[in-house]
Amino acid sequence: MPSAHAHGAAGLTSRARPRWEVADVLRLHGEAYRRSHPPPLPHLKIMRAITACRTPVLGGHVERCGSCSFERRAYNSCRNRHCPKCQSLAKARWLKARTAELLPVGYFHVVFTLPHELNPLILCNKAVVLKLLFEAVARTLSQFGRNPGNGLGGKIGFLAVLHTWDQKLLDHFHLHCLIPAGALSPDGRRWVAARKDFLFPVKALSRVFRGKFVALLKDSFVQRRLAFPGRTASLGAPGGFHALIGQLYEKDWVVYSKAPFGGPRKVLDYLGRYTHRVAIANHRILALEDGNVTFSYRDRRDGDSLKSLTVPAEEFIRRFLLHALPASFMRIRHFGFLANRAKGRDLQRCRQLLGLSPEPTVTQPMTDQEQLHELTGKDPRKCPACKTGLMQLVAELPKLPIHAWPHFGLPAPRLDSS
Repeated sequence: MPSAHAHGAAGLTSRARPRWEVADVLRLHGEAYRRSHPPPLPHLKIMRAITACRTPVLGGHVERCGSCSFERRAYNSCRNRHCPKCQSLAKARWLKARTAELLPVGYFHVVFTLPHELNPLILCNKAVVLKLLFEAVARTLSQFGRNPGNGLGGKIGFLAVLHTWDQKLLDHFHLHCLIPAGALSPDGRRWVAARKDFLFPVKALSRVFRGKFVALLKDSFVQRRLAFPGRTASLGAPGGFHALIGQLYEKDWVVYSKAPFGGPRKVLDYLGRYTHRVAIANHRILALEDGNVTFSYRDRRDGDSLKSLTVPAEEFIRRFLLHALPASFMRIRHFGFLANRAKGRDLQRCRQLLGLSPEPTVTQPMTDQEQLHELTGKDPRKCPACKTGLMQLVAELPKLPIHAWPHFGLPAPRLDSS
């Protein structure tokens, strides 16, 4: 079966195909960026994958209609998690899997944000510091859930999704947490419902979150798990690091909580907005001309109004790559009774207490073609010419040889790259 991640099945929503894409920026200006900003190997791999996505570089297949003999070529996608074109199917599969975990209660959306004073340190230590962010948030929420004074006094469950960007593609590190409105009592015999209007007081959350994160950061410094290259060198000395800690305690950290919302469909729609997003979607790129990229953004300080920003193409690429994640780093994590090691027991108990069957209904896995059909309402197997025949695989298209890569804006791979 050919991959559904292919150019012929690219239209996953009703949105018209954008005129410009991140791939176009990389194809036209990537080489200049590589010369002026020699990227580390992981960034080079991301640039190469996005540029090659759904082009002959990655190979593909030929399909022919069994009725009218219409033919089309479909090129394979890169499946890179930073690629704007490769997230729709992954998101759909992930959301379907999460459907079985939804509870018939309200859900809270809480956002924990790190101060921008930490940005230079994070960019040099993403794997270490962003892991601390998850850990500090998990400890904070779990502590508030266990405290009877906060109205629950039990084990809560929550999902956390890392975002690293703001609307202008600059570094802005924060976690979106989706939290069912209640907790499992310590003895496992009761479901303790949360208040209807708010979960925990955000000012108290902010102070505890700050304290836990800073404590974890200090431990990492003492254990020499942090690197201090370039402009962060001064932070590597005790005096510089302690000055940074002082700055962090001088600020009120930002924790934002939205009013709860309920209903499985609303929860899934909300999840879909945050889980598999990349730094910028292709439809936000408005123009690519004269060496500049113009893209749209929401100005949160001006009533969420829609505006546009023009930056040099190399600056656009630099900003995009700010959000490259370390290999194998998980940006979606589950905690409490939703954690993988606990959900087999605790989540089943929560379902029982809320009047559901302990074991959720398991749906049969769908093929890529079936998933595309569900997403778009169109059967990708049906011939687009005669509308009645079915497209059939007739030939495989091999990947292009390395010497042909420059025609697609790709440099030949280095000997140490894959």
